[in-house]
This record gives sequence, structure tokens and C-alpha cells, in this order.
Amino acid sequence: MAERSTAAVDVADTSGDEPLTAEADQSTADGVAQKRERDTDIDEVQGSGGTAGPGKKASTPELHSGHKLARRYRLEECVTRLDGFSSWRAVDEKLRRAVGVHVLPADHARSRSVLAAARSSALLGDPRFVQVLDAVDENDLVYVVHEWLPDATELTTLLSAGPLEPHDAYQLVSQTASAMAAAHREGLAHLRLNPNAVLRTSTGQWRIRGLAVNAALRGAGSDTPQRTDTEAIGALLYAALTQRWPYESDAYGLSGLPKDLGLIPPDQVRAGVHRGLSELAMRALANDGATASRHESPCTTPEELVKAIGEMPRIRPPEAAFTAPPEYQGTTYQQGSYGRPAARPGVTQPVVAPPPPLQSRTGKALKWAVSALLIAALGLGSWQLADALMDRGGKSTKNSQTQTQDSSDKNDTQPKPVKPLPIQGAQEFVAKGDFQHPGDVAKTYDGNPSTSWRTSTFLDGPPLAPLKPGVGIVYDLGSAQQLSTASIGLQYGGDHTTVQLYAADSLSPSPASLDSMRRIGEVRTSGTTATVKVSKPVKSRYVLVWLTALPYSGSDPSSYAGAGYKQAITEVKFTG
Repeated sequence: MAERSTAAVDVADTSGDEPLTAEADQSTADGVAQKRERDTDIDEVQGSGGTAGPGKKASTPELHSGHKLARRYRLEECVTRLDGFSSWRAVDEKLRRAVGVHVLPADHARSRSVLAAARSSALLGDPRFVQVLDAVDENDLVYVVHEWLPDATELTTLLSAGPLEPHDAYQLVSQTASAMAAAHREGLAHLRLNPNAVLRTSTGQWRIRGLAVNAALRGAGSDTPQRTDTEAIGALLYAALTQRWPYESDAYGLSGLPKDLGLIPPDQVRAGVHRGLSELAMRALANDGATASRHESPCTTPEELVKAIGEMPRIRPPEAAFTAPPEYQGTTYQQGSYGRPAARPGVTQPVVAPPPPLQSRTGKALKWAVSALLIAALGLGSWQLADALMDRGGKSTKNSQTQTQDSSDKNDTQPKPVKPLPIQGAQEFVAKGDFQHPGDVAKTYDGNPSTSWRTSTFLDGPPLAPLKPGVGIVYDLGSAQQLSTASIGLQYGGDHTTVQLYAADSLSPSPASLDSMRRIGEVRTSGTTATVKVSKPVKSRYVLVWLTALPYSGSDPSSYAGAGYKQAITEVKFTG
């Protein structure tokens, strides 16, 4: 596929010889962190050329807080005002949610390219990017509406507190590179990828905003868009590891590198930098891929960068440090001095003698009364005990015989111990239609509840019929086993999930039909655990876990699954 910068967006490259990622873009052109408003004619630093025609400057629309677009989008706060366009935090009054809006005059030199870029970006539909929701040309205005992420934080803000941990930096470059690789496969480029355009959500997912649109707004272009975006990802990783911008000029609140030294590896800028990530950043940046210790080939496309990341050992998150509880300190109340003044140093406190026991006439009478009650209680208790023993004496023989018979019956019906049945292998079973995610089957018995095999997202439900009779996995127990229970961990709760168990003849039944299997159990649940008990004793080597109904769940960015009827199996355990 031939490379193109913004998918049918015809913009001029006015960035000069310096890399686009080195430009100090202090405006967000999107809405998360708020910036001061700027004049409409001070974008010469960006070199974006904001004129509507020769000798004529595009006028900025006269907008204000409270202004409504299309009787729907109410402008709340201006985030950026720059080069003939403005960016706002707004409210979608129809859906009652916060959104971001870019507005520029319809006669602006770049209004057509901005519309084309926004519509191309909206067609991608990848949740790793901030989504374009609307692109409109009406009433002499062109405006683009996009998602607003109130819980997300710009990389610029994160780096102001210091460099990222190795695991966080690894997740940043891994998620950003794979997202941009997917965008370039569809012919879309970013060209303005910088710390202001990368956000981390509260769930730890990294999202990219301004795909194609930011470049169109600024009139940025490139003859090698894939190389430009790859170098930008390398700069992001470099900044995340060192808290320095990998160019001589300061940008995005970060100090640049010392002049006349050139580009030096991150592990030479800051002590303790992860060696593998340091070399990865150098391969992505424009330095021919050379490092002090290795001579790897440079990564010139996001796809090559994804491949290089896959060849690295995975960097695990740091283990949570155990905090010892504070030492116990007794209070003055527990020490018996509540209500008394604190002791002064060097002064011995007088010991208060306990009060004498009851020696008065009333006290003596009380003691005699208590003694009499105790004697009466003991006598009554002894009489009742003797009477009970006499009544039960004649029945002792009969009771002993009955108890002997009962104990023997209980011993006969004592349950046998439960034995876990290890899973030796598994394979996805398809009775109709396409596979779900066959490469993730092993994640259902890897002992890690955070991994899963998931179904596709269906529009209708909970029952999958008549579209599909069901979806599921056949498990191999190694040999024929007496099966009693199956415990299935599920990712999504709700109304409702139906799980069936079948005894199969092989790991890949032929023909692929449930008619050749015997159903041995079924359960319906609205929770995240399904326990299926086998209705009749059965001995089988192969067991099919079959889902016939799935609950509705909203979109899940962590697995890139949209809203609909879906389910995921986290862990499966069999007992016999």
C-alpha cells in the first residue's frame, strides 16, 4: 500500500528540515489539559500558513462560551485559539456528554483538508485513538467533534513529575506503535505525534488523539509519513526514559540535549535506564539505528517497531512493596490513667490503694444472700441431673444399637474426596460459522485469571441462536476421567450466560456437530463464575464447554471489544 500522510488530505509540508517531533507545540488542539488562549496570528513558529488566499487572512469565527453549534453542541471553554481556528471543550446536549470541538471558517485555506482528514479518521474506528464523532460544514463554519477524556492525563503532565517506570514506558511504546501500525495499514498518518497527543487513561491504557486531523489543522505534511511517525514514537520513548527531549531545543516542558553532543543513548543520559528500551529508542530515532553496544538495523516504519518490541523480553510491572504496620502504642486510657494528669519527668506518682471490700452491715447481708442462692441452684441442678439419668437408663441399650446403626450408615454414605483433573490441551470448537479467537484458547487454563479467551461481540442476545448454536472449547484431560464438576471463570456478568457441558469423542470431533456428543450438565448464571455439576456419572477424556447465551456488556477498551452481547472465559477447572 502506498504511503500517504492524511488519507486523501492534500496539505503542504512547511515544517522545514527539522523533524516534526522536535517542534514545540504548546497548544493541545484537543481537550484534556487546558491551555491559555492565544492570538489567531501567532502560529509563525509552527509555519503552518493560516491564510485563506493570497493577501487575505482567514477570520477567526466570533464564538464565545454558551454558543451552540447545530443546536446541539454548547461551547463551554476555549482550549486553543491559533492560526485561524479554535478548539473548545463543549457539551453534547443531545447525549449529555462532554466533547471536544475544533472550529474554523469555511473559507479557511485548510477547511477542506480538515474535513477530509476527520472523515477518514472516523472510519478507522480503532479504540486506541480518540474517536472523531462528527465533521460538519454549515453556516460558514467547519467544525470537527471528537471524544473528550476527562479521566485521561497527557504524557506531558506525567513527565513533569519525572521519567516513567520501565514497565510504563514499555506499555507506552508497545501500545502506541501497534496503534500507529494499524493506522498506516489503512493509509492514515499522524505527523503531529508528541507528548501532548498521547494520553494515559485511569485504566492504564494509552490513547492517541488527533490522528490525521492535527496535521490537517496545522498544514503539516511529509514525503515519508511512516518514517516521521516512527521517529516521533522513538522521541516519546526517549522522553519517557530520560525526562529529556531528544533534540537540542527545549519542548513540551522538557529540556533538550546539550548542544554539540548529538543524539546520545538514553542510558548515557540517565542512570538506571532499561538497556533494551534505550536501544529500542535509538533504533526508532533518526540515527541509522547505531548504539554504543549494538548495531541493529533502524526501525523505519511502525510495523518494524512492533516487530522489534515483540523480540524483546516482556517487562513485568514492579511488585507492590510490603509496608509493615506501625508499632502498637498503648493509650493512657488502656494504661489505667484516663482522667488523670500526665506524669511529669522525674516525679514519682503516688500509688492509689484499691477500695476495701464490703465490710458494712449491708455488705455482709448481700454476701449471705448470694451464698444462699448459689446453694439452692446447686441443689436444684443436682436433682434435675439425677432425674434425667434415671429416665435415660432404661433406653441406653436401644439408643446404643440405634447409634451404632446410624454411624455405620453415615460411614457408608461419606463423600469421596474431590480430585482436580489437569488439562493437557484444548481446541476451539466451531459448529457453525467462523472461529472466535482460537489463538487464545490456552489462556483459559494457564493459571492466570487476568488472561482470557473471548467471543466475538454479537448484536442480538442473550441466546446466540439462530445465528450460531453456540461457541466453546474442547478440553483434553489426557485420559478417560470420572468427571463430577466444571468451574468456569467468566469476565462479564449480567443477564445472562448459559454454559453446557458435553462429553466428546475427540479433540476435533468430526463431523463438527453436537449430535455426536452427550450433554452431561448445564447451568445459567448472571455472575462471573459458572459451576456445572455433572447430572449423571460419566467417564470421558474430552469435554466440551459450550456457551449458548451471552450477557450484554458495554465497550471494553482493554480488549478492543465494542458494546454488545459477548463473554470471555478466564479459567476452567475440572474435578472428578
